Amino acid sequence: MTQISMHKKSGVKIFLAVLGALLLAYLGIAIYFRSHFFPNTYLNGVNISGMGSADAEDALRQEIDTYVLHMTARDQKQQEEIAGQSIGLVPRFDGEVQEKINSQNMFAWVMAFVRGQKFEIDTVAEFDNDALKEEIQKLEFMKKANQKPPVNASLSDYGENGYEIIPEEQGSTIDNDILQMTVENAVSTMQDELDLDEAGCYKKPAVTSESDQLVALAEKLNRYTGVTITYDLGDKEEVLDGTTISKWMQVNGNLVTIDEEGVEEYVDSLASSYNTVFRGHTLKTSYDVTVDIKEGDYGWKVDKEREKAQILSDIKAGKPVFREIVYAQKAGSHGENDYGDTYVEINLSKQHLFFYKDGNLLVESDFVSGNQAKRYDTPVGVYGLTYKQRDATLRGENYATPVSYWMPFCNNVGMHDASWRGSFGGKIYKTSGSHGCVNLPPSAAKTIFENIEEGDPVLVYKYPEEEYGSAPPQTEFATDAAGVTALINNIGAVSLANEAAVAQARLSYNALPEDQKAQVPNYDVLTAAEAQLDVLRAGQPQ
Repeated sequence: MTQISMHKKSGVKIFLAVLGALLLAYLGIAIYFRSHFFPNTYLNGVNISGMGSADAEDALRQEIDTYVLHMTARDQKQQEEIAGQSIGLVPRFDGEVQEKINSQNMFAWVMAFVRGQKFEIDTVAEFDNDALKEEIQKLEFMKKANQKPPVNASLSDYGENGYEIIPEEQGSTIDNDILQMTVENAVSTMQDELDLDEAGCYKKPAVTSESDQLVALAEKLNRYTGVTITYDLGDKEEVLDGTTISKWMQVNGNLVTIDEEGVEEYVDSLASSYNTVFRGHTLKTSYDVTVDIKEGDYGWKVDKEREKAQILSDIKAGKPVFREIVYAQKAGSHGENDYGDTYVEINLSKQHLFFYKDGNLLVESDFVSGNQAKRYDTPVGVYGLTYKQRDATLRGENYATPVSYWMPFCNNVGMHDASWRGSFGGKIYKTSGSHGCVNLPPSAAKTIFENIEEGDPVLVYKYPEEEYGSAPPQTEFATDAAGVTALINNIGAVSLANEAAVAQARLSYNALPEDQKAQVPNYDVLTAAEAQLDVLRAGQPQ
């Protein structure tokens, strides 16, 4: 055997011997840790490295004797304490320490140097619960004066930025049950520090600023109040915006409703401001005389129900709107005079009319209005043209009259052509007028018909000093019962030719005082003459 071979065998023997020694040492140490804790081991925060169960319990016992729980309260600068001695804290071991040793893999002791290990035992000490409750109540943060209740997140009032979410306030009110349970657990497990906030020992706001329902509520309110409704009023505008709309918002829980009574009040204010119907009109006439016309139903009229419904719809749509008020009836223009610059001016005193189209005089004509003697007076007032009809037949008691151009403006009273009349204007209307309509020459009626539209204003007036239904000057008519009796006797045979005599007698009779009327013995002759005239007129157009 060579010398090199002998050296190799010797080296192997040494390696095996060392390896065996290391193995024996590893196994010996492992056997040791079968009954002892690994290095770098902590139990409930106490270093028990290399200790057996008895020594570990002694180490825990020493910690218990000097144990103090330090508590950090919300919004307080100084910590507060509960000493173990004040609550009768004593150790309690029920074999849990030995169980932790048994749970170790004794062959893994090497890894403990690298990773270490921490054990927790739910209960290593016991204490007097009543004493603990008393100690807790002595703490500063438990005093009522130091506890501020939590405040829920909420919505602000409407402002420049609409509705904003006001964040919740956590407050500092202790939840006694949770605090008691948390402190008991901390003491039982020998915790040194307890942060009450982190441990959830405070009562919390029920609603936070992240609440889905609160966020949705704010979004809905801001969508509604972000709406602007700009009303087109011709020469000006009126804006309904969040300043007013916010006053209508009603919140019940998570439900947003709109106060419809508030909307109605607003619509009433629109009507009060912009309705012109039934308020009378002032017209500077073509005769350069200004008249006030109080009668008639022409003018702007807000449709309150439909405008209210439209406002509610606009708000819920959540978008800006530029529109007119919803009207039940429209007029020609906004501003001082609502009839605009297209209108018919009818002067009953002069029996003359003017038709202006876009401010330009298009027609000027005489006419014949309602029969004054029979009290068929054409109504004074400002009206909108109801409609217009070509080739209509006008019907009434005892007559049916065909006309080519029919333009009603006040119930069954209107303008139309009167081809049967040979003349117009003057005093014809006093005794031989129409049933109330405005009789026009066919050419004038045609031009008006072709240029007027439904709704265009018709202004009918008379000069203030000339009242309808009054008796003509006394020099023309009888003024006492004897004179009226004579007028009636002079009627003679009734025909369309002496219609004026009948009218003269009627107007004179109507002008008598009541006591004088009773002294007219032949009044029945007058009424019979009028009835006969009605029969004669039945086939005659008016």
